[in-house]
Parts: sequence; structure tokens; C-alpha cells
Amino acid sequence: MKCPFCSNTDTQVKDSRPSEDNKVIRRRRECTACHRRFTTFERFQVQQTVVLKRDGARELFDRDKLLKSMMIALRKRPVSPNAVAALVADIEQELTESGQTEINSSEIGAAALDKLKSVDFVGYVRYASVYDGFDTPSDFQKLLRDAK
Repeated sequence: MKCPFCSNTDTQVKDSRPSEDNKVIRRRRECTACHRRFTTFERFQVQQTVVLKRDGARELFDRDKLLKSMMIALRKRPVSPNAVAALVADIEQELTESGQTEINSSEIGAAALDKLKSVDFVGYVRYASVYDGFDTPSDFQKLLRDAK
């Protein structure tokens, strides 16, 4: 592990502990050169999942991108950042368990919508409006009718 302060590649692990959901390991490290401490997080990864975009492009699944989009949809809503991170972890776990190496972006969006709908309906509507590209008020009305 490279020190973020001095770029030395020799660091020592001082403390390791699992996260609350046991899906991430938090490690406190100390650089042997500058003696500064920093934290790293390790995630279990079976395989890289490739996302097939609507325009035909391919890119690696990026959990931070999904987290950011969900946080935007839930901005100023009574949902904690930890709860949003848990939703993203659930979606990521579902992707891993599916065993698929390629997945359509629409499947990830649908999973995000499903999770958001059960947590915060306003966040769900916000996410759906961007995800489905709403253009008119009737798009919102249709979503609200279908959601009941």
C-alpha cells in the first residue's frame, strides 16, 4: 500500500476491523518512512462487472457513481448517508450473486428504483425523473399513477 503523504510503498497495518455489515474491512496503516497514519478499506470482489450503457458503450461498474446518483436523489431528505451506502451495498451484492459479468444499465437503474421506492418515495420520484428522462408533467403523473 502506497502512503498518500510521501508515496512510500512500505506501510504497516496497525489495526483491522470489519465494517458493520461485514462486507468491508477497515485497516489503519502507518507509513514506515514518514510515520503518518491513514485508513484504507478493502472490499471483497469476485469479478469485475461490465455495465452495458444505453448507447452501446461498456464501462466497469462503479459503486461510487451509483452512490452519488442516489445521494443526489435523496438530497435534503430524511435518509442517512449510511442508509444510502447500505442500499448501494445491497445492489452490489445482488450483482455479485447473479454471477453475470455483463449487465445492462437499465437493470442497475431498476434495482436502484426498487430500493429507493421502499426507503423514500420522493427520492424514488427524483431518481426516476432523471433515469427515465421525464420531459413533461404528464411523465410524473404516469409514474405516480403506476406507483400506487
